[in-house]
Amino acid sequence: MSPVVLPHNVLGSGPHRVIALHGWFGDRGSFKKIQPYLNGEAFTYAFPDYRGYGQARDLTGEYTLTEIAADVTALADKLGWETFSLVGHSMGGTAMQRVMLDAPGRVRKLVGISPVPASGVPFDDEGWALFSGSAEEPANRRAIIDLTTGNRLPGAWLDEMVDNSLRNSTVTAFRAYLDAWARTDFHTEVAGTSTPVLVIAGEHDPALSADVMRGTWLQWYPNAELLTFADAGHYATDETPLALVSAIERFLAV
Repeated sequence: MSPVVLPHNVLGSGPHRVIALHGWFGDRGSFKKIQPYLNGEAFTYAFPDYRGYGQARDLTGEYTLTEIAADVTALADKLGWETFSLVGHSMGGTAMQRVMLDAPGRVRKLVGISPVPASGVPFDDEGWALFSGSAEEPANRRAIIDLTTGNRLPGAWLDEMVDNSLRNSTVTAFRAYLDAWARTDFHTEVAGTSTPVLVIAGEHDPALSADVMRGTWLQWYPNAELLTFADAGHYATDETPLALVSAIERFLAV
């Protein structure tokens, strides 16, 4: 399919342009808790929805990382952004690497928030059943969110996250994107890339832990650095929004 300009909103008017890519469980609204605190004088942020999510919920496609990358590049072209940085949460962390590869010379920096590595994520049979079954079963979604935040957050928040994911994505897209981020391995393409990278891990995220980041991102990107947030699991955008904004903008500003 041909690339499309994804539905999006833009915040700020600063010279450093940034595109923020959401994760598997959320549309662009997953960044709403950090948006009031972003520096709009230094940065301009664009927040798109992938096909099958948010305002692009009815936009069909192949639901692959390559397709996301082409659509994100089309968005940058529409905005007139020749160069830009990328922030990616979870699935968005692997998608942003595909953008970097497929739009050579255009990506300034990468910031990954509990980002999926370019190697994908290995699963045992039980884990795969939990994740693949979550497309149809809300209880699986809740269990995944609870697990990846250390079984420590309020039930009302877990329910809100599940409700948002059910409302803001189609079952077809949600299930297809699982294969895209979990079972797509292109780490040999990124190995040795000089792009500066900040990787943020949550101490309470057992799935994409700091150790996982050290064994993947920090092995492949010579200019990568790792921050571990002691008070976050997989969803630093919700759990520690102020610390997250500070870390992102400190890194991008250098």
